[in-house]
Amino acid sequence: MTTHDAPGPLPDAAPTAASGGSPLVRAVQALERSAALDQLAALLARTSAPVTRSAAVRAVLQGRGAGHAIHPPLTDVPIGLWTSAVLLDLVGGTSSRAAAQRLLGAGLLTAVPTAATGFAEWHDTPNPERRVGAAHAALNSVSLGLLGTSYAARARGSHRLGVLTALAGLSVATASAYLGGHLSTARKVGTRDPAFGLDGVGPALSRPGAAATGETGWPPLTD
Repeated sequence: MTTHDAPGPLPDAAPTAASGGSPLVRAVQALERSAALDQLAALLARTSAPVTRSAAVRAVLQGRGAGHAIHPPLTDVPIGLWTSAVLLDLVGGTSSRAAAQRLLGAGLLTAVPTAATGFAEWHDTPNPERRVGAAHAALNSVSLGLLGTSYAARARGSHRLGVLTALAGLSVATASAYLGGHLSTARKVGTRDPAFGLDGVGPALSRPGAAATGETGWPPLTD
């Protein structure tokens, strides 16, 4: 993985000829080619600066002590809590409303460190994956807005509105999770210890041309 000293638009990867694929594949590839997302990326870079400007903080949030990125497993926590809340809404009955609201609130709280680790990963991610990451973050923001509205509506006694906005928020979060899965699975985005690239186990995880530059794992940290 490469890095950069200042947030902002980065050069595109070399274009390659590709055809076929499912509509979802083509849609994600279109995001990777969309220069319009560079403006969103620049905005997100400024917004996330309090989290990403310090190399020492990024090292912790990227999971360098754990050996690889901690963002992917952390995403299971808020999504699991929100899914449980929605399931209680659908099948739990009136007696489960308080528990559903507590689960919803816990998901909102755990989304904060999850988002922080995501921004730390995204900071050291180049284009075209950076563009998909920007779309991923934007969808997550919409999802959090809807889920926060759900929590507030429940607190006011508007249970029906709370259920509907929670369903909408979880749907958006699911779409965002698909983009996150694309980044981690299809594009192999995620910081990792260089030892994993040197032990001869598993596939080589690097960007095209990275082997020629000696890139094997963690991007260098710069403030």
